[in-house]
Amino acid sequence: MERTEISDLGEFGLIRRLTKDWPTHQPSTLRGVGDDAAVLDPGGQRVVMSTDMLCEGVHFDLSYAPLKHLGYKAVVVNLSDVCAMNAKPTQVVVGLGLSNRFSVEAVEELYAGIRLACDVYQVDLVGGDTTSSPAGLTLGITTVGLASNDAIVGRDGARDGDLL
Repeated sequence: MERTEISDLGEFGLIRRLTKDWPTHQPSTLRGVGDDAAVLDPGGQRVVMSTDMLCEGVHFDLSYAPLKHLGYKAVVVNLSDVCAMNAKPTQVVVGLGLSNRFSVEAVEELYAGIRLACDVYQVDLVGGDTTSSPAGLTLGITTVGLASNDAIVGRDGARDGDLL
């Protein structure tokens, strides 16, 4: 496998390479990944947000977890938090802390899993951040979801007789 150092591309070159031709699925996404910030139009609905951080050696072990699987898992565990509140996930933001042991090709494999999850669940990648890390891999996902004003259900919303 080819090995391109991330430093050869720089942060913005890496972002361009990872997100080139990334599709959008949601009408609420006015401007997605590739700019300084995303632009969303929730259209009068409630916005529901959640974030999860996954740290190498704590939440996953790369000796047996393929990067593509990790990317997919990172997205879907976060989508589930928004779904648990009866909202529809619409967008995600990805934050990465990468040590120099990861090549561009390795990060592309991670993003292949992220993209697969986005395609399967019809959510848009609308931004993120990438930075160097002294060791290992840290991956943070933030999910945005939408719900009608009266549809949101919190942890305190379960009642006797509810179908779970």
